[in-house]
Amino acid sequence: MSTQVPPLDWPHSGIAFVPAVKRVFQKYATFSGRASRSEFWWWMLANGIVVSVLYALIAVLAVAGRTPDGEPGMAAIAPTILLVVWALAVVVPSIAVSVRRLHDAGHSGWFYLFSVFGLGIVTLVLCAMETSPAAATYGPPYPQGYAPGGYGYAAPNQGYGPPPGQQQY
Repeated sequence: MSTQVPPLDWPHSGIAFVPAVKRVFQKYATFSGRASRSEFWWWMLANGIVVSVLYALIAVLAVAGRTPDGEPGMAAIAPTILLVVWALAVVVPSIAVSVRRLHDAGHSGWFYLFSVFGLGIVTLVLCAMETSPAAATYGPPYPQGYAPGGYGYAAPNQGYGPPPGQQQY
């Protein structure tokens, strides 16, 4: 397997946790192109960890700082503000990486609207699917200058066709 890092406009299969999070922020509002499953799921894990830690901190501080009449303490205000700021900061990149993941699975980014209408499980299942040969609609199956199979793409004889500019035998 190649150790080359693909350009930002290509999916990066097998990406590690920290580079995946960085990549999502580098492509903050990029809704075109594709995102690999690893890029998508590492981002979901990172976002889930941050939100869980902030919620736990809010709960602990709200209970620990309770007033005698049972009202939550004022100490919970700072992490609540942090949670709101985090949520506002990541709403666009979260939608963008989901749309790019849908593209890589061979689906239109408009399928993300299932999440808006309360059917997020449909979007989640579609994002969990493998890279599809139909993903070529959203970008060629191979980046130029990278060897087939270099970072997660199937070799031409596995159904994805040849890299752009090459003939199939």
